[in-house]
Amino acid sequence: MLLPSPAPLSENTSLPTSEALNLLLRRAGVELEAGHFSEVLAALSPHGGMGSEAVDSLLGFALTGLDRHEEAALCLHSAFHLGEGSKHPALDLVALFGRLDRREQARKTLQALLKIAPNDARVLDAMGELLVYLGEAKEALRVLDHSLDVRPISPLTMNFKAIALMELGEIAEATRIFKKVLELIPDNASALSNLACIYSALNRSDDALALYRSAIIERPQNATIRLNHSISLLKAGRYAQGWAEHEWRLQLPGHSQLPASLLVPSLGDGVDIRGKRILVTQEEGLGDTLMYLRYIPALARRGAIVHLWVPETLAELCRRVEGAAIVQVGGNVPEFDWHCPFISLPRVFVGTEDAMGDPVPYLHTDPQKDLAARKLLPDNGKLNVGLVWGGAPRPHLSSALMLDRKRSTSLAALDPLGKISGINLISFQKGPHAEQGTILPCGKEILDLMPYADTMDDTASFLMGIDVLVSVDTSLVHLAGALGCPVLMMDRFDNCWRWLSGRDDSIWYPDLTIIRQKKPHKWGDVVKRVAAHLKKMAAAHKRS
Repeated sequence: MLLPSPAPLSENTSLPTSEALNLLLRRAGVELEAGHFSEVLAALSPHGGMGSEAVDSLLGFALTGLDRHEEAALCLHSAFHLGEGSKHPALDLVALFGRLDRREQARKTLQALLKIAPNDARVLDAMGELLVYLGEAKEALRVLDHSLDVRPISPLTMNFKAIALMELGEIAEATRIFKKVLELIPDNASALSNLACIYSALNRSDDALALYRSAIIERPQNATIRLNHSISLLKAGRYAQGWAEHEWRLQLPGHSQLPASLLVPSLGDGVDIRGKRILVTQEEGLGDTLMYLRYIPALARRGAIVHLWVPETLAELCRRVEGAAIVQVGGNVPEFDWHCPFISLPRVFVGTEDAMGDPVPYLHTDPQKDLAARKLLPDNGKLNVGLVWGGAPRPHLSSALMLDRKRSTSLAALDPLGKISGINLISFQKGPHAEQGTILPCGKEILDLMPYADTMDDTASFLMGIDVLVSVDTSLVHLAGALGCPVLMMDRFDNCWRWLSGRDDSIWYPDLTIIRQKKPHKWGDVVKRVAAHLKKMAAAHKRS
């Protein structure tokens, strides 16, 4: 058993009973995060029903994971009535089972809870939040409207409703609700931050930043608000302040566990890194790492010994990056003098001649792999066009899951591209979105070479053999851009900060053209404009 058994704890004479129980609860929380529901149930059952809100909540979570939803609902209902605050453990249930990517189990427990208390606004709020994460925004609105019928003035419910509206692309109505929350509670930090996020999406940078400043006054240590503020600064092109503020992400769960005291300082006057072993670590998506590899040569030019710790899929590419002395995959933390997550590298170089890193191309392919890739690519005189229509959902991260729904389209939406003469369509799609197949509705078949690409290095060699990549905003955009390959990027309405505002070019990748949605979730016009680009390129290719 991974948890201490109840009997030894109750017999432990070195700790008071309350301390022993607190230790047990902390261990139970860790085990729940690992999905060890049976162990938690066995260890906590003897303590259930004894007036402890924490015990009953954790039992409810464990029972949910074991699909004993009616019993779980009873535990959570009991825990709420034992608690002193107004927060229902149902909200923590949604968060936990989101991190575990087991949201359907949470839904069943919430459904059982609503049978016990159908008009409990807090449970309705939790269900509404969960439905948004599940991509059922219309049903979420119905549930949240029920909650508002029960409790008409609830800033939390109104915030959830506005987020659901944003998921549906109803930005004006979401804006109205956030403003209403601020009329009720002018210093509500969540509403200030959420409204700022909308203004940033609408390219109203000054308005967004003013709201973030107000939110930060109210909650100066809230890492999520500070991170969102940094993104708005970066989207506005205010890099010096934006990169410094972006370090707040390190206060969030899941980021670097290495000592903050050994984080590489910004390279201003008097900072000498000659001979220093700098460990550069993977942090979030592959796209971020591919984008920031441009800074590795600059570290080496300053005399650092650069040690990259990256996923296996990037290892071969990284070994050819100028200045990378050591490339590690897996294993234990190596010796180092300083460490730096990839996303902190721009902050390190702010104010230096290397503020943008090395120019494209800063990634290079294996010539032997290039030759092998070309043998598999079409060689019929037509324009070779790579396609990527979906990103990596990362379902254990609710924010990333919601983002992927915005940035990804469908294979069927690309049907107009199958009707263009003079082009070959080649799939570079991997992951769940690849399950949509390789045949467009018009009957055009797409060549799929991804079964031959085990790593990003393999994919890079295929990119070197095509004429243009057409992709939504994914890591493949960064890989192609870093190699100097032409890219037509199909971008969502509320675009990522790195593509700035109101531009169709990129300061990071000179061969990238941005084709952005004019309305949220509407890909038809984007694909139409992509088709126009491809027709021109195909005609020019034929003439050459």
